Amino acid sequence: MKLLALRQGGKRALAAALADLERNPDGAAAQALLDEAWRAPRAHVVGITGPPGVGKSSLCAALVAAWRKVGHTVAVIAVDPSSKASGGALLGDRVRIVQDAADEGSFVRSMAARDRLGGLADQTLAAMVVMRALFDRLLIETVGVGQSETDVAGVADTVVFCVQPGSGDSLQFMKAGIVEIPHVIAVTKADLGAAAERARADVLGALSLAVADGAWALRTVALSSRSGAGMAELTAALEAHREHLAQAGRLRVLRHRQSEVWIAESLRERFGREGLARLHRLGLTSSLDPGMQPFQRLRELAAALKPSQ
Repeated sequence: MKLLALRQGGKRALAAALADLERNPDGAAAQALLDEAWRAPRAHVVGITGPPGVGKSSLCAALVAAWRKVGHTVAVIAVDPSSKASGGALLGDRVRIVQDAADEGSFVRSMAARDRLGGLADQTLAAMVVMRALFDRLLIETVGVGQSETDVAGVADTVVFCVQPGSGDSLQFMKAGIVEIPHVIAVTKADLGAAAERARADVLGALSLAVADGAWALRTVALSSRSGAGMAELTAALEAHREHLAQAGRLRVLRHRQSEVWIAESLRERFGREGLARLHRLGLTSSLDPGMQPFQRLRELAAALKPSQ
């Protein structure tokens, strides 16, 4: 399947392509699609993370509506908890996010987290690469398990960490692992009034612990997905970070680093630590030359590590 066919085929074609990608990610057709999509990035990828019940799905729905209102096409990857019976996604997030199934400018894909603890599903990166090439904005909502929600930093351009008033989430933000990844802090349910203001004050007090990238100042926004209060400020903060990344080649450097980390993690999952050690003994590394496709590089390194027949 080619990107042009996906653009012309709409939601049905994209859903079928993503299903094929999940069934046979290493197949020739899937790898060709991933290589093509990697060379044609289009979307600003925003990761939405935070503890369960903080309002991530409601926030995603509000962002979809806000972006569609100004004409942006929007896709969502909603990583759901897994069914104990089937292992599939429970689809709760998809039910809460979808507003107009007939709208060809928006698309929601649910994925099961299964046994991953970093908040994402195994196939999130592949789906992200394809959907990034087809839409203007792409949201990735993590499953929501708290402090281990750090994988999203490896696929998103901008990370939003959600804090709920009166829940102690500001303490969660201060813990190592979470404090390093967000670019925007969203205090949800701002219509709770004083509790929301206290939560925002707690986060502002914790910002000194954040690891800045040297140029971007972490922003906080108090908002209510229900009333719409603060949504304009959030979309403005996201746009500001998108523009920040567009300067001085920052986005290219970020995505290149993410690709190198993904290659190393994929090799570790397939071949273990001994496999990586054997890679170095062969005089190879998981580094990626500028402009090279990560899927192509992974294929080359995997072939070098496979035992000879």
